[in-house]
Amino acid sequence: MATVKFTFEDESIKPVKVENVESGFTILEVAEDNDVHLNHNCGEVCACSTCHVYIEKGDDALEEISDKEEDFIDRAINPRLESRLGCQCVILKDDADIEVQIPDQRRIIGHEH
Repeated sequence: MATVKFTFEDESIKPVKVENVESGFTILEVAEDNDVHLNHNCGEVCACSTCHVYIEKGDDALEEISDKEEDFIDRAINPRLESRLGCQCVILKDDADIEVQIPDQRRIIGHEH
């Protein structure tokens, strides 16, 4: 089973480590299922950039980035080389060890979950 560790750009939020994650789930689904706040205004259909995250480790265990996802990442706040959209990061490997940094969600306007 995979492990996903969430850290936060907002250092007032403590890291969250989620173990026993099954492959086939997205980073956004793992966040939602474990009470980790990650905005997602479009309903997980790759139509916005509110679930923007930084994959710090384990990108080789995730589904490859699509052209559509890259287009939306360009619209995100402070995109970097390790930027992805949480709704598009499908975990492919059962033994994945993934580290995700969530940008400061206070700068995102829209629906909060």
